Amino acid sequence: MIDLNEHEQILKQAINALHDRTYFAGFPENPSPDNYGADADAKGQKLFNNLLNKPYEELRQGEPEAWVGQEESPYTQESLGIKYPYFSPGKLVAHAQETFHQWRKVPADTRATILLDALSNLQNRFFELAYATMHTTGQAFMMAFQASGPHAADRALEAIAAGYEELNRFPKEANWEKPMGKYNLKLQKSWVAVPKGVAVAIGCSTFPTWNTVPGMFGSLITGNPVIVKPHPKSVLPMALIVAEVQKALATHGLNPQICQLAVDPDDRLITKDLAEHPVVKIIDYTGNTAFGNYLESLPGKIVFTEKAGVNSVILDSASDLDKVMQNLAFSVSLYSGQMCTAPQNFFIPESGLNVNGTQIPYEQVVQKFADAVSALINNPKVGPHVLGAIQSPVTAQRVKDMENIPGKPLLTTCDLANPQFAGARLCSPVIYEVPASAKEVYNRELFGPIALVIKTQNTEESIALAKELAQEHGAISCGAYTTNSDIKEQIKDEMSLAGTPVSFNLTGNIYLNQHASFSDFHVTGGNPAGNASFTNPEFIVKRFTWVGFREPVRE
Repeated sequence: MIDLNEHEQILKQAINALHDRTYFAGFPENPSPDNYGADADAKGQKLFNNLLNKPYEELRQGEPEAWVGQEESPYTQESLGIKYPYFSPGKLVAHAQETFHQWRKVPADTRATILLDALSNLQNRFFELAYATMHTTGQAFMMAFQASGPHAADRALEAIAAGYEELNRFPKEANWEKPMGKYNLKLQKSWVAVPKGVAVAIGCSTFPTWNTVPGMFGSLITGNPVIVKPHPKSVLPMALIVAEVQKALATHGLNPQICQLAVDPDDRLITKDLAEHPVVKIIDYTGNTAFGNYLESLPGKIVFTEKAGVNSVILDSASDLDKVMQNLAFSVSLYSGQMCTAPQNFFIPESGLNVNGTQIPYEQVVQKFADAVSALINNPKVGPHVLGAIQSPVTAQRVKDMENIPGKPLLTTCDLANPQFAGARLCSPVIYEVPASAKEVYNRELFGPIALVIKTQNTEESIALAKELAQEHGAISCGAYTTNSDIKEQIKDEMSLAGTPVSFNLTGNIYLNQHASFSDFHVTGGNPAGNASFTNPEFIVKRFTWVGFREPVRE
């Protein structure tokens, strides 16, 4: 029975949405005055600016050993100057361990109430969170607002709802009676959900909140204290969220160190120390494949990973080629391709595409794609808001290094300017044509604004290559364009075997990059791109164990 006061309705709606898989959003994604107030944007920007060049003192973690910070804005390429309290891995784990027995004994209703309180209060900070995300990741404002604010909050709500449902799936107790002929055997049985222990949630640099909160809130709702370890270059967004969770815990009379923020000193990373600590039992991770593989190899740990994927688009036929190319151009350009769902490899048959009964030659199809990307990024009213900025210099260098691949350039990066930020680190998408035989070029994730066009013999070869890449190297998304129902079913069947979701014939304002909370399973766990999925039951139930007790009923 849910007894969560003002949160009861939204929790019920979220649980229903998990089952229905229809559209549901707990938090408005439009940053309009109607949703958040006329002065919310100005207040949020002021709050963000007030955090710069000083210690971040909102956390409730005791006296720190030092103050550290190394964030810089991709828009100004200048330091944010924010210093965070540093605690050694041993102290963080010790503090978490001290809170374990308090948190595990808190009823699920109370845990849910506390976490929903935190999300409700966080809603008042979405604009502050947006600017924090902009100036750590390079996301443009609208994406930063939506992804780090309402969309991340919905993913957190999804984890809370899934956890709450799993904790209440079975009765707490039951009278068990088995007929034995002349008498009945009677037992009183009870069960308790026992959390696994201290959890660590490791964040990434490009989507510091959206990718981190599912595991963080999944562990918290199931009774596990959490150490949140953000990327050293994207700390502030998660610091704001941890601060709100700590505030909610303290308000309910609980130790705020049930949820802690862990930051790295400038000269030494601490993620491995945390992950390898014997007390840490659960690890959530988003990031590169090599480190994800290392975490998965650690003995005695329950590890949930989202790693790199090689995402493909299979082009077979279409009813409106211009709309297809406009959609794909946006998908390639959005946040300069710095999304785990962004398309990279575009498989096009050498015979071209059938468009409403007319065969469009391969060369014309490819040119339309390059022209659509060029038109988008060179639109001064649209381009800067779609591209954002490049989070890491490594990504910008990767784009430049594409000049050395064995391929034909179809679109090279151009000189760009952001009218609002003269010092922004920018890089427009590049497109190269590579032969299908050059697998060494396209069989890895090329993170950033990079698209490869691969000419295939036919659609069958396109499907086979996309499937092979997903099975061997992982994929988080796949796009397909076909008006042939048989080919559509073939693509569905082959890519499902590769554990890869497929978006068919997207045009208009829905894009391959986007995954919706409560409806789309983000990553399937079915290929090397990751071993977990936001948010299926396995993502929750592995965080606790059902333990039963029984004794004879006294007559």
